[in-house]
Amino acid sequence: MKYYIIAGEASGDLHGSNLIKALKETNTNASFRCWGGDLMQAAGGDLVKHYRDLAFMGFAEVIKNLPTILQNIKWCKADILAYQPDAIILIDYPGFNLRIAEWAKKQGFKVIYYIAPQVWAWKANRVKKMKQYIDLMLCILPFEKEYFKNNWNWEVEYVGHPLIEVIGQWTIGRRPETGDSKNKCIALLPGSRKQEISKKLPIMLSVAKHFPNEQFVVAEAPGQESSFYSPFLSGYTNVRSVKNSTYALLSTAKAALVTSGTATLETALFGVPEVVCYKGSNISYQIAKRLIKIKYISLVNLIMDKLVVEELIQDELNEGNLQKALSILLYDTAKQETLKADYTALKNKLTTGGNASKQAATKINDFLALSTN
Repeated sequence: MKYYIIAGEASGDLHGSNLIKALKETNTNASFRCWGGDLMQAAGGDLVKHYRDLAFMGFAEVIKNLPTILQNIKWCKADILAYQPDAIILIDYPGFNLRIAEWAKKQGFKVIYYIAPQVWAWKANRVKKMKQYIDLMLCILPFEKEYFKNNWNWEVEYVGHPLIEVIGQWTIGRRPETGDSKNKCIALLPGSRKQEISKKLPIMLSVAKHFPNEQFVVAEAPGQESSFYSPFLSGYTNVRSVKNSTYALLSTAKAALVTSGTATLETALFGVPEVVCYKGSNISYQIAKRLIKIKYISLVNLIMDKLVVEELIQDELNEGNLQKALSILLYDTAKQETLKADYTALKNKLTTGGNASKQAATKINDFLALSTN
């Protein structure tokens, strides 16, 4: 079986790598050609494009880099035709992957989508075309199955959230942190793209001087060089950075400042109190504010359908607000207890689907078996 897999971000690379492993368990002869990152390559994928060359954040940035994006789409189509896969698996990354889905279906390829585009937040009109061009939709958020069924009469599959297994695998064989090694630092997770890191990290770091007795640790993105972070960290005596150690960092953190995205959910699943941070270019933000119709920006709050973790968005993300929010996380015991209970409820919601990668692999195998008969 030949698979062509496309992931355009660090989280997609992570989940794609586990999906490749799960598919290989059921078919050792399977081959994978992919767009992704180091993890997918290590899992056995033939990497043809790295996600660090694909990620453009925000409306203005996408428009600016449109020629590059269009060229990548053209190259991708030619590569798929040359490879002739039995199935194309698209992982999140909707701006690119939905274009490929439409084209691929017209070419006669089987199209599978893993990690549904967040059409419940914006661009819901995309669903009409998605139903036409996607043969199998695999969702990872518990409310999505009902959303697609009730609003679009589309039967999709919920497989559970892959982060549950990722974090579970990481903790196997590790001793729980105790004593001086536990709750010893404040984690800063500023994102994976240079644009978002440059916007948010200076603001995150600005609070370090207000907590001189605390150690702040920046999680470097796997796709970025350490030298990129050095200018931001310069001048701080209580700040350092780590690379390829985000989970180890979260396992010992007492609090975290986290950019919006998958990292907000990872932080919650590690039980770390967090403040969610978002700041983009003004143009991108103004456009997004008018188009996106959701109450919250963090996955934690969206899944729980209430304000579990504080969100500081755009102009609200400033030194004063961040200092106040972090103080509450560090010193308000009542808030800490409430968060603990909410985090437990969150994890329960996400484990009902089981092991997401294995569930997804099973559903993919079942679908392909039926479609070839």
